[in-house]
Amino acid sequence: MNKNPNDRGKGRSHQPSETVENAQENFVIVGKNPVQEALKAGQQIDKLLVQKNNKDHVLGDIITKAKKKQIVVQSVDKARLETLAEGEPHQGVAALMAPFAYQDLDAVFALAESRGEEPLVVILDHITDPHNFGAIVRSANLCGAHGIIFPGRRSASVTAVSVKASSGAMSYTPMIKVNNLSQCIAKLKEKGFWVTAADMDGAPYYKNDMTGKLAVVIGSEGKGVSPGVKKCCDFTTAIPLYGDIDSFNASAAAAIILAEAAKQRH
Repeated sequence: MNKNPNDRGKGRSHQPSETVENAQENFVIVGKNPVQEALKAGQQIDKLLVQKNNKDHVLGDIITKAKKKQIVVQSVDKARLETLAEGEPHQGVAALMAPFAYQDLDAVFALAESRGEEPLVVILDHITDPHNFGAIVRSANLCGAHGIIFPGRRSASVTAVSVKASSGAMSYTPMIKVNNLSQCIAKLKEKGFWVTAADMDGAPYYKNDMTGKLAVVIGSEGKGVSPGVKKCCDFTTAIPLYGDIDSFNASAAAAIILAEAAKQRH
């Protein structure tokens, strides 16, 4: 799709702006890399829990860094870590974090401006699998996205599982939880964004213009982008298929589309 910058915001109905939820949630992160990234990013850690009698040099390094930051370090049984990890590999370490502070669109613009770039955001339309959620955040961060937008209800969120799946990317990527995706999209359009939905009815991803202010909508597992949200989008983006099954996993689709966006934008 060839976009005309002068068309931005034209012919769009004005809806009430969305209310961004700044509610905070307590959460835990597990695994060596997510904990290391949290320490590196200066996130507030209330307590570090490390498996007893471990001789892992990486865990030793994590403990040293935590103590330098005056973070309480406690040795615990493996069972305690397994309970906190909810079935995820904890690698002998967990961090009890301060409440996660969700951000708003101002954080997106501030980050983009600090890099001298036009803002790129990813909208997750009710992604429910925390592994997919985290993997998309990871891809978004690596492809230069300036924020992740997702609904507060019927969606995965920032949890031990999704943080670990993001490989620490949530420590650096503004996470924006909203009440209503359609209203959020309307607000983005008012600010000059083009919005594309990942959908098989669209043009191939490599033929669409992904420069400028852009929001990419990734639909839920199985159902894809919801009709109401799709109606709010300016155009759709597809990934051509040449095999025998009918679609990519949501996180794989996001990685392919965002990699193309990164290519065009850099």
